[in-house]
Amino acid sequence: MNPSLSSAWRLLRIPFSLFLMPIFWFAVSATPQVSFWRAAGVFFILHALVYPASNGYNSYYDRDEGSIGGLKNPPKVTEALYWLVLAFDVLAVGLSLLLSWQFAVLVLGYLLVSKAYSYEGIRLKKYPFLSTLVVVVFQGAFTFLMVQVGSGVPLEEIQSYSNLLLALVSSLFLCGSYPLTQVYQHQEDARRGDKTLSLLLGLQGTFLFAGLSLLLAATALFFTYFLRNENTHSLLFLVGTFPVVLVFSRWVLRVRKDPDAADFENTMHMNKVSSLSMSCTFALILAWQVWHLS
Repeated sequence: MNPSLSSAWRLLRIPFSLFLMPIFWFAVSATPQVSFWRAAGVFFILHALVYPASNGYNSYYDRDEGSIGGLKNPPKVTEALYWLVLAFDVLAVGLSLLLSWQFAVLVLGYLLVSKAYSYEGIRLKKYPFLSTLVVVVFQGAFTFLMVQVGSGVPLEEIQSYSNLLLALVSSLFLCGSYPLTQVYQHQEDARRGDKTLSLLLGLQGTFLFAGLSLLLAATALFFTYFLRNENTHSLLFLVGTFPVVLVFSRWVLRVRKDPDAADFENTMHMNKVSSLSMSCTFALILAWQVWHLS
């Protein structure tokens, strides 16, 4: 493969996109009677095309010299990355049309907002509160509902009170996890003039904010499951996400003793444990519901 194209391909960070899997599993677990093939199509479009395109576009304008999510030593950015991102954008919207025009519009909207996050003429990333709001809404509730639209869930079910509450919960979880992905990039962000929320809060403030946000998200989740008479789901969630609580708590204690522990390796470890645990938990909840419906 051409070296320029090879570097561009690496900067799409497709494996890193899998860290966003929990939102997909959460959305389908909330409405288990979905088309398997439509849901599989949504999963492919988001994780193999939409998220990598967003990653690549972010790298194109950031031109990071230090570690970034999924790559400890990112390669140099070339023009090939821009055209590869554009190709992924077109393919994502084109395939989305095969599912529904509504889903395609939502995918296009997500792609445009993700570009506004990084594009130098707008660069929402420079504004700590606005950028956090955009990320938690679009990677959380917006994506939650987008998954359901693409999977063919009836509109009245999507618009139901309890389903919208779950969509809100997904954004609350993002509100807790998103700043944690920024803790090892404080110097890089400061060099570029990007005032991220984590940089504004500082290390200890970031961990406190994350902990409170995740606690609020879990409380709202249990409340919504109670309203839906799905208390078994709460129990499955508590058991399935125990590794996340354990790893997060140990990391907080390590950072208090040694701020250097807020590094790339520990951040990626936290992301992996959180993503896998929550994805498996919501997949288990989905399987539980399907089994009970059969």
